[in-house]
Amino acid sequence: MANKPIILSGTEYRNTVLNTVKEQLENLLWISGRQPGLAVIIVGDDPASRVYVGAKAKAADWCGFLSRKYELPETASQEEVLTLVAELNRDQSIHGILVQLPLPPQIDSERVIQSISPSKDVDGFHFSNIGKLTAGRIGDALVPCTPLGCMHMIKEVHGPDLAGLLAVVVGRSNIVGKPMASLLLAANATVTIAHSRTPELPRICAQADILVAAVGRPGLIKADWVKPGATVIDVGINRISAPELGADKTRLVGDVDFDSVASTAGAISPVPGGVGPMTIAMLMTNTLRAASLISGT
Repeated sequence: MANKPIILSGTEYRNTVLNTVKEQLENLLWISGRQPGLAVIIVGDDPASRVYVGAKAKAADWCGFLSRKYELPETASQEEVLTLVAELNRDQSIHGILVQLPLPPQIDSERVIQSISPSKDVDGFHFSNIGKLTAGRIGDALVPCTPLGCMHMIKEVHGPDLAGLLAVVVGRSNIVGKPMASLLLAANATVTIAHSRTPELPRICAQADILVAAVGRPGLIKADWVKPGATVIDVGINRISAPELGADKTRLVGDVDFDSVASTAGAISPVPGGVGPMTIAMLMTNTLRAASLISGT
């Protein structure tokens, strides 16, 4: 009998999260009169960045946030971006600041990110928020949106306490891999961080009750890398050639070979339609949370 895993639909979970944000916003407005404000800065004309920014603005508007978009030309200087961030740091109507990456080569992305006030860092990339997360102080940290969305999916399957479960994170980036491991540890999982240079990677992955793939290699995780019944979260977003769709056509795939792994996994997130929608939902959650923390509610 063919295995039928739970398909972790990020679209469905996103809708639930956004409805919750909207309800909590009404409470915040009633208690403090404070409308959360989200400012997004985009530099240049990268098509993918514009799609992401548009989706974020649409979600913010739907939730009832004050939403502002600041568009700077590809030739903008680092000082121009830093000046704008400084102005938004002082703006009391703005509670979340997001600088869309990547930035043009003349701009030091790290310096720009670290110039954002930690209390308005809704991407969760500031060293202050990273330090709190690593130290287990999740209650007053703003956590990176993608791993936060992954944790939401994992808890839908396993509940909030992951004690007794072995989690393997394939990927060691500051944006996903490392904060993902910190969140899993905080939920009492036993965690291994692996990456593309880890010896015997298939054997390590096959031990995992929870496997998170965030390495940026299309189809890396195969069925024989996955423990039967495991929960598999695919963070990868890779665009590959798709000649079957026509000349010069492409399609999006994850780091997991979905068709083969679905025959083994107990639960699996698809690409697209999995982690991506959850990342935007968690951005809205972080913005509401930032407004609540600033207002003391």
